[in-house]
Amino acid sequence: MKILLFTRDLTVGGSQRQLAMLAAGLGKRGHEAAVVVLYAGGALQSLLDGTGVRILSVEKSSRWHVLAPLVRLRKIFARERPDIVYAFLPTQTTLAALLLPRRSKLVFGLRAGGMQLDRYDSLTAFTHHTEAWLSGRADLIIANARSVQADAVRRGMPADRITVVPNGIDTEVMRPDPTAGRARRRMWGLSDDAFVIGCVARLDPMKDHSNLLRAVASFGRDAPNMRMVCVGTGAAHYRKQLEQTAVSLGVADRVVWAGETRDVRAAYAAFDIATLPSAFGEGFSNVIGEAMACGTPVVATDIGDARAIIGGNGEVVAPSDPAALCAGWARLRQRLDPALRAAARDSIIATYGLEVMTDRTEMILSGLISTAPAKMRARELL
Repeated sequence: MKILLFTRDLTVGGSQRQLAMLAAGLGKRGHEAAVVVLYAGGALQSLLDGTGVRILSVEKSSRWHVLAPLVRLRKIFARERPDIVYAFLPTQTTLAALLLPRRSKLVFGLRAGGMQLDRYDSLTAFTHHTEAWLSGRADLIIANARSVQADAVRRGMPADRITVVPNGIDTEVMRPDPTAGRARRRMWGLSDDAFVIGCVARLDPMKDHSNLLRAVASFGRDAPNMRMVCVGTGAAHYRKQLEQTAVSLGVADRVVWAGETRDVRAAYAAFDIATLPSAFGEGFSNVIGEAMACGTPVVATDIGDARAIIGGNGEVVAPSDPAALCAGWARLRQRLDPALRAAARDSIIATYGLEVMTDRTEMILSGLISTAPAKMRARELL
């Protein structure tokens, strides 16, 4: 099977990591896989080293650098003649639907549901809508969560072509590492006896760091040794806004803005608990699965498939409610013990391991290029 996996870039991010791990897995299984990116470079390219997976760049230089990259993308599709193009996220699904020759099968990869588009610019909203308009061009649509599947149907995508493949967590990489965790605490200037709550999420309205900071203000009144670590980057103006919010709430000295990290396992190992305060837009959150695989229980808002992933091994609370988030942290703190940490990891290994995701995706994509009608195969996989 010859497959092109199409994404914006290979910088650090949940969707990019999933695509890179899938491409590497397919390459190791003997499929001819390549990754097409709009923007060259990115830390996650290292996941493809030694796998035989090529990286093909459209060489886009900025958001408004359009015409030449589109010509190059069309040429890549024509030259490579793939059996399948699997495009991740609205910009890429839209471009593939418009430019891909009909001889190749097209798969849309959906990674988010329930987006609040009024929180973003007009171009982001436009691509979100065009993805739905062009979804009839897709031979198959793969959602990474049940909640994303339901949202896609509400958006008008063809229900009989949508199937669900939950994200896969590399539990060999994401595993408990107390030594790395202690070292990371020292790097952040945190003591071993601090109670550290960590949030690994880009600085974006979807992740609702404002809710997080308000919960920190409440929790800190009864937990003087509590510290919050925010791992992730975002627009400079948005980070400044969040930092100002922390100052206004009187919690600036409790919050570490750690920026981006390549060794996210060490970050999870440094946390006593992890948290994800998202207000909307989540499907299958990699952060939840990765933290649990590292033996770090999670408190998350009830967005996307968080409740299904966490099960009884953490806490799920209402979104946009600082009091609920604070109470969830308090409950989980009381529950922390080695048995809970082990159970959290075991649940991810059993249900959301990387090989499970790769196996299911390989089966679906191979079936798509067999002789049976595409719609019939999609129904059978639901």
